Amino acid sequence: MERTFEELVAEADAVSVDGWDFSWLDGRATEERPSWGYQRLMSERLASATAALDVQTGGGEVLAEAAKLPPAMVATESWPPNVAKATRLLHPRGAIVVADPDEPPLPFADAAFDLVTSRHPATVWWTEISRVLRPGGVYFAQHVGPATVFELVEYFLGPQPEARKARHPDTETAEARASGLEIVDVRTERLRMEFFDIGAVVYFLRKVIWTVPGFTVEKYRLRLHALHEQIQEEGPFVAYSSRTLIEAHKPI
Repeated sequence: MERTFEELVAEADAVSVDGWDFSWLDGRATEERPSWGYQRLMSERLASATAALDVQTGGGEVLAEAAKLPPAMVATESWPPNVAKATRLLHPRGAIVVADPDEPPLPFADAAFDLVTSRHPATVWWTEISRVLRPGGVYFAQHVGPATVFELVEYFLGPQPEARKARHPDTETAEARASGLEIVDVRTERLRMEFFDIGAVVYFLRKVIWTVPGFTVEKYRLRLHALHEQIQEEGPFVAYSSRTLIEAHKPI
């Protein structure tokens, strides 16, 4: 029996969105993955590091999957539910989780780390990353690229021509160089996403809060209902994410 709009929305509005695990969307939405395999590449770098920092770790899920962590491993996170989840995942691995507001300064000494990593940071403070890296240290990250999921953003918010320009890799690499880092690698891919029901859309917007800032079901109920009908009539709602892999070194 086909589930109603109200049933789908109520379920998605009630489920926990703590952490950075998207398994609730299995069978309800899909997203292509970048070809480079960030998890594997990050794990390789962590295995040879002596002191590393994972910035904006979320619930610690990505970092916790690394086969080997360095002797000194620290992660930062700002959202209290994620701090708690990351602590549960990472403390048994010997990693320390620091509650940090994701604003400068990072609460660490100059040249404290030989590796800084981050997967999908909401903001990137290049000067702070450069400051806490040792000479010869590495910043290795996967960033959300420009105009990610803007098909969904603009469905709810209308045209966003200026916002489409944000997070462009050319801008980010220029900012990295301005902070004193040398760019070693930068790659960008655009990846297909499909949302199979309106519950998947609601869950995604509740979890990835910067997509439609201030999103609530009540605030956007009419648009959600129209999108529900569109999905029923036309099939999955298609959007595209973009991802940028970036590696930068601090000169010796």
